[in-house]
Amino acid sequence: MTAPDASRREELATALAAVRERIADACESAGRAPEEVRLVAVTKTFPATDAALLTDLGVLDLAENREQEAAAKVAELRDLRPDAAVRWHMVGRLQRNKARSVARWAAEIQSVDSVRLARALDKAAGNARAAGERTGPLDVLVQASIDGDPERGGCPLGALGELADEVAGSGELRLRGLMAVAPLAMDPGEAFGTLARAADRLRRDHPAATELSAGMTNDLEIAITHGSTCVRVGTALLGARGLASA
Repeated sequence: MTAPDASRREELATALAAVRERIADACESAGRAPEEVRLVAVTKTFPATDAALLTDLGVLDLAENREQEAAAKVAELRDLRPDAAVRWHMVGRLQRNKARSVARWAAEIQSVDSVRLARALDKAAGNARAAGERTGPLDVLVQASIDGDPERGGCPLGALGELADEVAGSGELRLRGLMAVAPLAMDPGEAFGTLARAADRLRRDHPAATELSAGMTNDLEIAITHGSTCVRVGTALLGARGLASA
């Protein structure tokens, strides 16, 4: 390992320890076990070499939010760490015309926000399986819009049931749960409380949909208090990226 690589590995190891401590402290405060909360590292805008170093540190859940960047990074990481059992997550807004590509590399898509997108992904996952590009169903989280703002993406809360039913009834998708981003103009506690109630309603109809992906660098503690089982962290792990933080 070169000196720059060793230095970057040390930086990432220190940041990872701090994030894991934050998760553990938040879980203790909420009366939960740290094992209940999965850490997903958001590697958008950072190189595949950083993703490789994270896998060396035991972080195997990695996320991207742009299909074009993700596809190239997935391929590069496969060359850098061919034996790493990485699960790639798509967490950004997704257009239907990108469904075919994403179905080739994603283990889970956390941003399904419409019936039309769900149908496109179902077809794409089936084609990918037939082509030998994937071996199992595509895990899906439906993305909720907590404030109903269509510009931010997400499915309105009142339509989540229909969307969840569509995913659950498909042949190639597996409904895992719910994802959301707290609106900037809303108190995070209020936002995640609303999301937790929506997740409870979803589980009544779909008991296996137990995942609740909520919380990022700035609000992960509040999300954990409200039942998050998955936090998506970029900035606190990898540093500032000059874009909206994760």
